[in-house]
Amino acid sequence: MSAFFEICLSLCLLCLAACGSEEPVKGTESATPEKSSARQQSDPASQPGDTSAATELTPPTLDDVGNPDEVAVIESSNGQIVLEFFPDLAPLHVANFKKLARFGFYDGTTFHRVVPGFVIQGGDPNSKDSDPTNDGTGGPPWQVKAEFNDRPHLKGTLSMARSREYDSAGSQFFICLDRVPHLDKQYTVFGQVIKGLDVVEEIGRMKRDPTNPRDRKLPAVVMRRVRIVKRGELGL
Repeated sequence: MSAFFEICLSLCLLCLAACGSEEPVKGTESATPEKSSARQQSDPASQPGDTSAATELTPPTLDDVGNPDEVAVIESSNGQIVLEFFPDLAPLHVANFKKLARFGFYDGTTFHRVVPGFVIQGGDPNSKDSDPTNDGTGGPPWQVKAEFNDRPHLKGTLSMARSREYDSAGSQFFICLDRVPHLDKQYTVFGQVIKGLDVVEEIGRMKRDPTNPRDRKLPAVVMRRVRIVKRGELGL
């Protein structure tokens, strides 16, 4: 009888050990614009002076599309880049970018992935730290469904990075340095550079860190602040 109880006890302990060994799976967004694909995806802080910034970051809704006359201003360490959006083609991606920008999510991130003649990519919160090996794996606690459209990937096109899964966009975006036809209808185009294309091109020509597997520039190009403003405020 005692042997029977010993066997039962052993089985119970094994069950408890198995249950306790489960760990949550952390999703990583690692879409990489590299030859035949584009590379994707937190400690956000609110944007100074932006009273619309929330105290908690929540997934975007179509209400976050906001005013269609709004543009994004990236204040980088290399100069200013202004982006217009295509809410008629990719409303949820536009809403996502605007919400993250208003929250201050992009402030302090870098263009961690730069491939000359192809794209410059940024928007990963992991790029704020001093470890380049984790760049390209971060993002917000949600994913955005693909909104592929007929807009081509031209020089200055703003498009969303993702993993191999179509509906896996997060916060990482890229700007094309040239025409990239093999990305068409595979990645969601949701905007275009309307000012500062020379800054984008300059970043694309910068010296790359040979020790960095993610191709970050040397020194890293930082997005000091990303603002959402009305086009008229910039005289455009």
